[in-house]
Amino acid sequence: MITPPPHLLFRRQSYTHTEQIRIDPASYPPLNSRKMSSDKAKRRCQTHFNGSHHPVVDFWRREVGGISPRNFSDRFSASENMVLRLEIYRKLAKHKGCVNTVSFNAQGDILVSGSDDRRVFLWDWELGNVKLSFHSGHSNNVFQAKFMPFSDDRTIVTCAADGMVRRASVLESGKVETLLLGLHQGRAHKLCIEPGNPHVFYTCGEDGLVQRFDLRTQAPTELFTCQAVDPRRRNMAAAQLNAIAMDPRNSNLLAVGGMDEYARLYDIRRVQGEGLPRAADHFCPPHLVGDLHVGITGLAFSEQSELLVSYNNEFIYLFAHDMGLGSNPLPSSEPASSPEADDSKSSVLPMAYKGHKNVETVKGVNFCGPRSEYVVSGSDCGRIFIWKKKSGELIRVMEADRYVVNCIEPHPHIPVLASSGIENDIKVWSSKAAEKASLPDNIETRKRKPRGWMYRVSSPQELLAQLFFLQNRSRSSEDREGEGEGEGSSSSTGRELLDLILNFNDDDDGEHVSDGEDGVSRDDFFS
Repeated sequence: MITPPPHLLFRRQSYTHTEQIRIDPASYPPLNSRKMSSDKAKRRCQTHFNGSHHPVVDFWRREVGGISPRNFSDRFSASENMVLRLEIYRKLAKHKGCVNTVSFNAQGDILVSGSDDRRVFLWDWELGNVKLSFHSGHSNNVFQAKFMPFSDDRTIVTCAADGMVRRASVLESGKVETLLLGLHQGRAHKLCIEPGNPHVFYTCGEDGLVQRFDLRTQAPTELFTCQAVDPRRRNMAAAQLNAIAMDPRNSNLLAVGGMDEYARLYDIRRVQGEGLPRAADHFCPPHLVGDLHVGITGLAFSEQSELLVSYNNEFIYLFAHDMGLGSNPLPSSEPASSPEADDSKSSVLPMAYKGHKNVETVKGVNFCGPRSEYVVSGSDCGRIFIWKKKSGELIRVMEADRYVVNCIEPHPHIPVLASSGIENDIKVWSSKAAEKASLPDNIETRKRKPRGWMYRVSSPQELLAQLFFLQNRSRSSEDREGEGEGEGSSSSTGRELLDLILNFNDDDDGEHVSDGEDGVSRDDFFS
């Protein structure tokens, strides 16, 4: 062992002992790098650091005050090494249906989840314990549940397939009171909370309506209803919305997306009080403009205000703020511009993230890392895909569900993920694997096990809820038959209805839920 110079010898103290740590100079670039040529020094640095921050050197710099604890934590959490060591830390299994939403509180110690069983669970995810569970008050599948900030984790807002938007208040006694706040005509898929505001959040629904809720008032504010951009879709009453997100750096900017190709960006200050406000900007990859067969299932903003858009039966795209198509994206209505301006605009293309499958369900998309260094998404093949944000390189594919992964939520502070899908449990992922993972060989060829939404119907109440849902979908299909698009959908609905009746109460595991357990009870359904 080479004896290091005094400035490389430091002591680390703890409450019980003091130990002396020696750093071998051969493990980092030499101090006299000025004597080396620039090319040689660069190669030497890349050899030891792989072009990024070396964790050992970062640890040493933190100990001697060369780097702040916050920066050290951020570099640690953003390390590709941590992503490659993710594996299942714990499975949380109490729900009796598909888990459609997972979300951490601000501190990251509690995870809230909602499910097709219409119940909401609060988890101590580290120990795997249920801290609290209650019926949401919804009559159909819970699609999203989130903590309101600065509420001591006692206020939770939810939206669901019944179109209702509700608030749950956890009382000092431990009891939960739920209250109906508003309603959408059709399913309400997503909600987003104004950053740092304990009172205000926004929702979107299949009726195309965006509503603003203030918990201090008695009624929501209907901000606007999204209309179709393409003239060929003008026969639609509204553009059905699946996703909504708010810019974390500017709470005046709200993005929505749904059953067409455009992600719309609204400035809330300009839409209040207007009848049919126009979006401030539209985002869409050039090759998808005018495509009637695509739609948006998920949206997310990065810490740098970039907009991430996930398309069904297509890829995921990342848009910078200068990639928009303007308030009116139709090419025919744009004023004439110079060829140079057209060439410069077409040369700026969004980053694409490829490899996953997004066909069967409404999947979310998200960033992870303290500076949004990675993009994460579920897939129809039951796996989680992770890409580098800047390069679009796929670096990780993880087996997560036997069927479909819909939701992935990053921990707010440490390299931990929570995922859910068609299965009834939640997977919590942590960077604890002994070996770094590599990409599998069968990314494109693997097929999902055949399984529809008929995973299990275990009670008459669930049967009624699904019957009502199929009846409403059948009516909407009949409305489209005049356009020649609804016959296949209507017949498919009929087949699903028949399968539902024939397979009712066909439990393969023999499990039964009593009224005293966390399953769906008669009182839950009619409350």
